[in-house]
Amino acid sequence: MGTIAIVCDSGCDVPTELCEQLGIEIVPLSIRFGAEEFTDRLTITTEEFWRRCATSRTLPETSAPSPGSYVEAFTRAVANGATGIVVLCLSSELSASFQSATVAAGMVSEVPIEVIDTRAVSMAQGLLAIDAAEAARDGAAMDDVVARVRAAIPKMGVCAMLDTLDHLIKGGRIGGAKALIGQVLSIKPVLRLTNGRVDEAGRERTATKALRRVFAEASARMPLSRLAVFHASSPHLDTLTALLATLDLPHPLIIADIGPTIGTHGGPGAIGLAWLEA
Repeated sequence: MGTIAIVCDSGCDVPTELCEQLGIEIVPLSIRFGAEEFTDRLTITTEEFWRRCATSRTLPETSAPSPGSYVEAFTRAVANGATGIVVLCLSSELSASFQSATVAAGMVSEVPIEVIDTRAVSMAQGLLAIDAAEAARDGAAMDDVVARVRAAIPKMGVCAMLDTLDHLIKGGRIGGAKALIGQVLSIKPVLRLTNGRVDEAGRERTATKALRRVFAEASARMPLSRLAVFHASSPHLDTLTALLATLDLPHPLIIADIGPTIGTHGGPGAIGLAWLEA
C-alpha cells in the first residue's frame, strides 16, 4: 500500500508537534519587515514576530511560497516513499499559495499530486490537513483522501474576535468587513470566513460578549467532528476554553498559536475558533 503525503503552507497554524506526529509537510510563507525578509517557522519564531510587530514602524508583509519551495517539498515527499501527494492551500482569495502549488505540481511527474484550495485560513485549513493526514496514516488511498477533504470544505467554519483592526486594514485583507473601519475603538469586531474571504460577523462592546458570539457561531453547528482554538497570545484564552468545556466533541480540542502568516493580518490578541461539522 502506498503512502500519501500531506503538504500544507504555513498559513494552516498546525502546531509543530502535531505536524511531526502526523507527517504533515509545511511549506513556509515569507514575512517581510521593510527590507528584512524571514521564513515562517524557520528563521523567525512567533514570539520574535510579535516583538518585531510591537516595535516596527511599518506592518509586516507576507508573500506566498514560491513554486520552487513546493517542488522541494514534493521532492522530499517522494524521497521519503510517497506514492501520492495531497496539497492543502490557504484560500486563493487571500493568498497566491494555491497558484504556486499548482505551478509546482506541473513540474513534478514522479507521483500524482492533487492541489486543493481549502477556502480556509489558520486552523480551519489546519483541521482539514489533520483530518487528511490521519486518514492517510490509517491507509486511505489518495482518491479517498482527496474526496474526504473536498467533502469537508463546505463543513468548515471560522469565527474570531480581533483586539485591533490595524493589521487587517493595512494588510488589505479585510474584504467584506470594511464597514468596521472608523468605528470606535471600544468595539470588539467579530469576523467569520465566508466563501474564502474575511467578512463581518458582528460587533460587541466587550470582549466577553464577543467571545460568547464566537462560541455561539461554533455551538450552533453542533455536532462537530473537530474543533480548534487559535489565538495570538490572547488574554481571553481561558474564558473561551471554559465555554467550550460544555461541548461534546469526538476529538480532543486543539489549541494553536496564530503564526506570523495569519498574525500579520489578524494582529495581536486575536482569538477564534475553527471547526469541521460532523
